[in-house]
Amino acid sequence: MPFVQGHLRNESLTVTFRTECAHCVRPLRIEVDDQLTYRVADAADPLIFVPLVDFKKLKDPSIIHAF
Repeated sequence: MPFVQGHLRNESLTVTFRTECAHCVRPLRIEVDDQLTYRVADAADPLIFVPLVDFKKLKDPSIIHAF
Protein backbone atom coordinates (compact mmCIF):
# COMPACT_ATOMS: atom_id res chain seq x y z
CA MET A 1 0.00 0.00 0.00
CA PRO A 2 2.02 2.95 -1.25
CA PHE A 3 0.13 5.66 0.67
CA VAL A 4 0.68 3.94 4.02
CA GLN A 5 4.34 3.38 3.14
CA GLY A 6 4.72 7.07 2.27
CA HIS A 7 3.27 8.16 5.61
CA LEU A 8 5.54 5.75 7.49
CA ARG A 9 8.59 7.09 5.66
CA ASN A 10 7.35 10.68 5.86
CA GLU A 11 7.58 10.96 2.05
CA SER A 12 5.17 12.20 -0.58
CA LEU A 13 4.08 9.55 -3.07
CA THR A 14 2.03 9.48 -6.26
CA VAL A 15 0.42 6.41 -7.82
CA THR A 16 -0.40 6.29 -11.54
CA PHE A 17 -3.18 4.04 -12.79
CA ARG A 18 -2.92 3.20 -16.48
CA THR A 19 -6.05 1.50 -17.73
CA GLU A 20 -8.64 1.85 -20.46
CA CYS A 21 -12.27 2.83 -20.79
CA ALA A 22 -14.55 -0.20 -20.45
CA HIS A 23 -16.87 1.30 -23.05
CA CYS A 24 -14.63 2.61 -25.85
CA VAL A 25 -11.24 1.04 -24.93
CA ARG A 26 -9.60 4.48 -24.99
CA PRO A 27 -6.44 4.66 -22.82
CA LEU A 28 -6.93 6.32 -19.46
CA ARG A 29 -4.37 7.58 -16.94
CA ILE A 30 -5.25 8.71 -13.42
CA GLU A 31 -2.69 10.00 -10.92
CA VAL A 32 -3.43 10.05 -7.17
CA ASP A 33 -1.10 11.53 -4.57
CA ASP A 34 -0.73 10.79 -0.87
CA GLN A 35 -3.23 13.56 -0.06
CA LEU A 36 -5.78 11.78 -2.31
CA THR A 37 -5.65 14.60 -4.83
CA TYR A 38 -6.21 13.16 -8.28
CA ARG A 39 -5.48 14.22 -11.84
CA VAL A 40 -6.97 12.65 -14.94
CA ALA A 41 -4.78 12.89 -18.02
CA ASP A 42 -6.29 14.02 -21.32
CA ALA A 43 -9.92 15.08 -21.61
CA ALA A 44 -11.39 12.00 -19.94
CA ASP A 45 -14.12 12.24 -17.30
CA PRO A 46 -14.16 8.78 -15.70
CA LEU A 47 -16.85 7.47 -13.38
CA ILE A 48 -15.72 5.41 -10.42
CA PHE A 49 -17.96 3.07 -8.44
CA VAL A 50 -17.02 1.97 -4.94
CA PRO A 51 -19.61 -0.19 -3.21
CA LEU A 52 -20.44 0.59 0.40
CA VAL A 53 -19.72 -2.21 2.85
CA ASP A 54 -21.36 -2.44 6.29
CA PHE A 55 -18.42 -3.84 8.26
CA LYS A 56 -20.57 -4.64 11.30
CA LYS A 57 -22.63 -7.06 9.19
CA LEU A 58 -19.80 -8.37 7.00
CA LYS A 59 -19.77 -12.18 7.07
CA ASP A 60 -17.55 -12.73 4.02
CA PRO A 61 -14.05 -14.13 4.62
CA SER A 62 -12.50 -10.86 3.34
CA ILE A 63 -13.57 -7.43 2.14
CA ILE A 64 -12.75 -8.50 -1.45
CA HIS A 65 -15.64 -10.97 -1.37
CA ALA A 66 -18.02 -8.17 -0.32
CA PHE A 67 -17.14 -6.20 -3.44
